[in-house]
Amino acid sequence: MFCLSEIEHTLRLPPHLLNLPLAEAIKGELEGLFLDKVIAKLGLCISVYDIRSIDGGFIFPGDGASTYTVRFRLLMFRPFLGEVISARLKESSSTGLRLSLGFFDDIYIPRALLPSPSHDEPDPEDKNQVRWIWEFNEQNYPIDGMDEIRFRVHSIQYPSLPLEQDDGSKPFAPMLITGSLDADGLGPIAWWV
Repeated sequence: MFCLSEIEHTLRLPPHLLNLPLAEAIKGELEGLFLDKVIAKLGLCISVYDIRSIDGGFIFPGDGASTYTVRFRLLMFRPFLGEVISARLKESSSTGLRLSLGFFDDIYIPRALLPSPSHDEPDPEDKNQVRWIWEFNEQNYPIDGMDEIRFRVHSIQYPSLPLEQDDGSKPFAPMLITGSLDADGLGPIAWWV
């Protein structure tokens, strides 16, 4: 789920940061550039783990900032296919579920990957959502926001940035995780204990 990725980056360090220790100033700039950002094929940056090397310190003509070539490692959130993760229910609709890890909310379980057979019914507590019910041995097992939900990572996508976005459309997500609940041991934890 978490991994270290080593990156080399040419960093411009503004003059007002030159009074700080070099490693501290560079780490602060790297955090501003990379924290909470998705890097395609690498995942979501959680933190700057360490700085491996700093080279340069050149000041280009007409620029008061110094430029460094920095090699550093980032702690990334990047689940692998088939990994089982526990999350919380964020919303439920007729198209499926949306789950959240707290720091990442773009996890979707489409209706085709819900436990089979299952159906949806109006949620008595929230008129804008539905409640999914798994039917097993003539009993109904609801998927609600009470328990953590285990899901298996089915796919990870890094969509390209749209040139235009409609006013009514949902916000752009640079990393989308599609999950599955259609296997033994998956779904709300209360189902299996």
